[in-house]
Amino acid sequence: MLKRLHIQDYALIDSLQITFDKGFSVITGETGAGKSIILGALSLILGQRADMRYLKQDASRCVVEGLFDLSAYDLKPLFEEHEWIYDGDDCILRREIWVTGRSRAFINDSPVNLNDLRLLGDRLIDIHSQHQNLSLNDNLFQLRVVDLLAGTSHELVGYEKAFAAYHAAEKTLGSLREQSRRNREEEEYLRFQHTALQDASLKEGEQEQLEEELEALTHSEEIKSALYSATAILSNGEQNVEGQLRAVRDLLQAIHAVFPKVGGLARRVESAYLDLKDVREEASRLFEAVEFDPGRQQLLEERLNMLYDLEKKHGLGTVGELIALRDEIGDRLQQIGTLEERLEEQERYTADRRRAMLEKAEELSKKRHAATAAIEQQLIGMLNYLKLPHARFHCKITPRRDPDATGVDQVAFLFSANKSSSLQPVSSIASGGEISRLMLSLKAMIAGATALPAIIFDEIDTGTSGEVADKVGSVMKMMSCEMQVIGITHLPQIASKGDAHFVVFKEEQDNSVVTGIRRVTGEERVNEIARMLSGAEITEQAVENARVMLETT
Repeated sequence: MLKRLHIQDYALIDSLQITFDKGFSVITGETGAGKSIILGALSLILGQRADMRYLKQDASRCVVEGLFDLSAYDLKPLFEEHEWIYDGDDCILRREIWVTGRSRAFINDSPVNLNDLRLLGDRLIDIHSQHQNLSLNDNLFQLRVVDLLAGTSHELVGYEKAFAAYHAAEKTLGSLREQSRRNREEEEYLRFQHTALQDASLKEGEQEQLEEELEALTHSEEIKSALYSATAILSNGEQNVEGQLRAVRDLLQAIHAVFPKVGGLARRVESAYLDLKDVREEASRLFEAVEFDPGRQQLLEERLNMLYDLEKKHGLGTVGELIALRDEIGDRLQQIGTLEERLEEQERYTADRRRAMLEKAEELSKKRHAATAAIEQQLIGMLNYLKLPHARFHCKITPRRDPDATGVDQVAFLFSANKSSSLQPVSSIASGGEISRLMLSLKAMIAGATALPAIIFDEIDTGTSGEVADKVGSVMKMMSCEMQVIGITHLPQIASKGDAHFVVFKEEQDNSVVTGIRRVTGEERVNEIARMLSGAEITEQAVENARVMLETT
């Protein structure tokens, strides 16, 4: 429950602190006094986004802080799951909004993000404002009401997990199908490319070898002439190099006996002679091997042109890159072949996940259908109490065409306030006062089913008066036996039923208007109820009526 609310520098509020008790608290005040401002400030610590317009003029920041009693609610696991600081029975939610636009949120003085604040706030308090009555027109809201009253949380969690697994499997299947479609479009072209590269019988380093051989064939005549001349210089004629080296060797060897120092020179000349002899013999062999072969030259040119064309076609520069491309295309073709197997396997897996999801959906749907009769009976009973004696209500559940995250059911609330009119969707048949009473009845039923710590009703009495308003107040009073109820109201019938009564007011301070709130008791409360009965001028009769209302509550 909400124990204390502190607001500083928010809208028309300088500094305000309210201490709430268990049971039923009412908040009243003249129109424009600032009741909605207090509610707006409370919304900030429940995760609502900040609006800089509500920062008090000339203030550097505003602070809203709420102290909640958690002793009756097992929320420790939630704190541990999200790594929030758990401080026993009490929990402090705080929000700071700076004039610079910066906003900070805290749970027990530990910084958190807005989603955390909103998540915890949803477990602590429910704020029901007038516009929330429009939720009755929302089929998703109606389905959530049925789930809360039917107690489907266990089945719903099981279904949501099964739906998520099916959705993920279906997404994977869709990706594989798209990939298969693209593969079918590419497969023929890939096979054409792979065949061309495969038929080319590519070999690493082949291009360099072919280019070298072709270069030799192209210049064969020049090569043979050079090799012939080289061998002639080395061994032909009287002044050939080999003969001269032999002569030098012989001269040095002849004096070696009398001049040993020339031994080294003689050996070096001998070595040079042998090397040149090897050069001449190798040149001679090459001379014999080199021949101009037009057929071979044509084959080389054709092979190289084929390699050049492949490299140009694929934007590559070497045969090694062509080989890598061929292997890559081969791998892709192999993957295309195995993809169909994966696709068939994924189709079976997705079908299994769908069957599992539909089984969970059927369990969830059965529990929803089983609860509708009791929901209808309980709601009609509450509407009769709220002075709709001929009200009829039907919770219509129809199957969806396709399952979604909520299951396979679509819920529609059908309502009629009179015997003569047929059941119609609440959005098209109910008046404002009827909508208020219908929503109050649902809220009361939900509160009993969910054991929410606190609920705030912001003028849920719209469209009601007299005895109906008295009944509305009685329902809110009855709800306060199970939870904390705070009601913002303009009706004295409701205000008189509160266990605690707060009045919101405006007053001038230092040439400015500020909003304040105070708890009223005794004669001050009597006068406030009388004001609500008679208006600005409080009559003796209104005071007497106020006393009677408070005494008979």
